[in-house]
Amino acid sequence: MFHKEGQKIIIITFILVVAAIVSAEYFVTLNWLKIGLQVVALVFLILILQFFRNPKRKVKRTFDDILAPVDGKVVVIEEVEEPEYFKGKRKQISIFMSPVNVHVTRYAASGSIKYSKYHPGKYLVAWHPKASTENERTTVVINTPKFGDILYRQIAGALAKRIVNYAKVGDSVHQGEDAGFIKFGSRVDIFLPLDTVVTVKLNQKVIGAKTCIATLPSQND
Repeated sequence: MFHKEGQKIIIITFILVVAAIVSAEYFVTLNWLKIGLQVVALVFLILILQFFRNPKRKVKRTFDDILAPVDGKVVVIEEVEEPEYFKGKRKQISIFMSPVNVHVTRYAASGSIKYSKYHPGKYLVAWHPKASTENERTTVVINTPKFGDILYRQIAGALAKRIVNYAKVGDSVHQGEDAGFIKFGSRVDIFLPLDTVVTVKLNQKVIGAKTCIATLPSQND
């Protein structure tokens, strides 16, 4: 299944690929070149289809755990100052998505949306230290029953040119549901209370709506 944000791009790509294959068949005389062009066109279509895939996942919802909001690799686990909303220290977990990862953003926890804001910005590589504050990004805060307010930030990367964010202030959201999409290479930061217990490690690969990335301190006492 493919994400709705990719429908237009998929249709346009399909038409262009078919046109390229047919044109190569009729206008390219060198057999090796014709086959090469057709293979390249098909590979490009496959890459687009892979990028916009939206696998359905059965979510075991819980108020006690924070689930990964995206597929990717954990690149940051640290205590930081969060200046936009909390204006104080929080525990940050950052997940980097390569172009081959599923790029659907999913709600990491259930609750109500308290804050949702879009920020235009630069397109530094997603792992750059300043990407969280200088790149194009959206900031969303979910008020949860057990963790209180948690914040996640969709950050555009060098290849990402559009962030889609579905969160609206006042919405009630459910863990694992579709929260948006980032087109082509990006990262998501999530900011949690300082006493939250992180359950992942640096460079660990995580799966959106499946991998538990943090939990309540009482569960580990």
